[in-house]
Amino acid sequence: MHTLDATTTQALLIRLNRLRPDFGALWGKMNAHQMMCHLNDSYRAVMGGRIDNPAATFMNRTLVRWVALHTPLIWPKGVPTRPEVDQVNGGGTRPVEFESDRAQLAATIQQFAAQPRTFVLGRHPILGELNEWEWMRWGYLHADHHFRQFGI
Repeated sequence: MHTLDATTTQALLIRLNRLRPDFGALWGKMNAHQMMCHLNDSYRAVMGGRIDNPAATFMNRTLVRWVALHTPLIWPKGVPTRPEVDQVNGGGTRPVEFESDRAQLAATIQQFAAQPRTFVLGRHPILGELNEWEWMRWGYLHADHHFRQFGI
């Protein structure tokens, strides 16, 4: 199962570079530019850059976490996002300039995946406490989910 290691990080960055501002979403409400800001906000939130409102219920910390991170199932379409990282309804960072926002996301992905770690990973707002492998699995799957949303 893929995690954010050196190989998959580079593969994600290649996919990110394929994204264009006019790419339409195959599902969901975000446009391509909003999606980049959403991913950047999400990585930064768990690296301590933003404070998120936790919603980690017992079910989310156990069953949902196990299914989402420890099975090969593809994440479902249309799952509502957390308000703090919701670019459509105003909770997330607003897109500014496509290329600079893309560069910021690329740098954030690399920082998130880099070893040795230069930050402390916080609690995931939905899945709760994650171990190192689970964080790297989440980091890969979240980007993969949204890149598939835009056909890249």
